[in-house]
Amino acid sequence: MLGVCDSLNDLLTPCVCVDEDRMLANIDRMADLARSSGVALRPHIKTHKSIRLARAQIALGASGITASKPAEAMVFIEAGFTAITLAYPLFHPQVVREVLAAAARHGTALRLIADSPETVAVAADASHALGQHTEVQLKIDVGLHRCGVDPYSRDAVSLALAIARAPYLAFAGILSHAGHAYASGSADAVRRIAREECATMADMRARLEAAKLEVPEVSVGSTPTVLLNDGLDGITEIRPGNYVFLDRMQISLGAARPEDVALTVLASVVSSNQQYAIIDAGSKVLSSDRGPHGSDNIPGFGIAVRLNNPSDQPFVISQLSEEHGFIAREGRPLAVGEKLRIIPNHACPVMNLTDRFVMVRTSGRCTAVPVDARCTSSQAPLPQSAST
Repeated sequence: MLGVCDSLNDLLTPCVCVDEDRMLANIDRMADLARSSGVALRPHIKTHKSIRLARAQIALGASGITASKPAEAMVFIEAGFTAITLAYPLFHPQVVREVLAAAARHGTALRLIADSPETVAVAADASHALGQHTEVQLKIDVGLHRCGVDPYSRDAVSLALAIARAPYLAFAGILSHAGHAYASGSADAVRRIAREECATMADMRARLEAAKLEVPEVSVGSTPTVLLNDGLDGITEIRPGNYVFLDRMQISLGAARPEDVALTVLASVVSSNQQYAIIDAGSKVLSSDRGPHGSDNIPGFGIAVRLNNPSDQPFVISQLSEEHGFIAREGRPLAVGEKLRIIPNHACPVMNLTDRFVMVRTSGRCTAVPVDARCTSSQAPLPQSAST
C-alpha cells in the first residue's frame, strides 16, 4: 500500500491522481463565483466522496454539502458535517428513519427532497415517529425528465402545499438539476439551458408565492450550467459537484481547459502490437462512461499524455475491456512500461471505482487519501425482518 513517495514515476499503476493545486484552484474559483453572484454554495460530494476534500470545500466558503444516496450521506453525517442536502427521492420508511435519526444524533441539519405524494408521506411519517422537524425541498424537472415535478402542472403547487402543511415537515423551497446540459454539445447551448433553468425556477417560485407559500431557497445544480451561466437572478443556492476535478466532458462543453483538470489516471503500457498499445486501465478503472446522462459528444474513453513528455501529441483511448485499455498507436511508439496520464471522460465514476487516490503536490510528493464513501450508491440496509 502506498503511504508517501516523491514522484509519480514511483507509483504503481493504475492509480487515480489528484493535482492538489489545481483542485484547490477549482474549489476557490467556484467559491468566488458564488460570492460574486450572491448565492450560497452547497457542492455535491458524489464527485469525490472524500471527507478531506469536502472539508476543504467548507473551509473555502461552502455553506454545506449535497449527497446522493442515504449511505453516502451517512458517511458525512458521522464525520460531523452540519448541513447536508440529500438530493434523492426517498421512499423506504426504514431508510428515512435511519438517516434522520443519525442526523439528529450528530447535530446535522439534513434536508430531504420530494417529488411525489409518496415521498412527502414517508418523510412526514418518519419525522413524526422521531418527534423531529425536517426540511424538505420540492424537486423541479427543468428538462432532464429524470426526477422532479412538472413545474407547470397543478401537481407542483399542490405538492409544495402538502409539504408545508404536513406535521413535522418544513417547506424549504425548490431544487433542480439541469443535467440535460451535458448532451447539449457547446458552451452556447449550455448557457441557453442555464437561462431556461433560472426562468423556470423563477416562474415556479412566483406560482408558489401566488399560492401564499414562502419559498426560502431556489437551488440549482450542474457544473457546466453554473460555470457557464450568464446570470443567476432569482437563485439563492448552487450545487455543482464535478467542478472540484473537472474532466474531458467539461472540456468538450467549453466549461474547462485541460490545464484546469485536477483528476487524472496514471496508467502503464503493458503490451504492444502493430495496431494498439495496451494499458493497465480498463473499464474497472476508467469506467465505460461517455459522459453524464448518456452524452456521446466525445470519441473514446479518455485522452492520454506521456508522463515524461506531456507536450507530445495526446493519444485517445479507443476501446476498453475490464482490465485493459486500447490505444491506437497510428505509427507512434509506446514502449512497454511507459507511464501515461489519462484525463477520463467523467471523473465521478472513476473516483467511485477506487478505494484511495493519490494527492500530488507541486513538489511531486504523493500521499494516499481514502475515498471514504466509495460505492455507497449501492449500499442499503437489510430489512429488519431479515434473519441469518
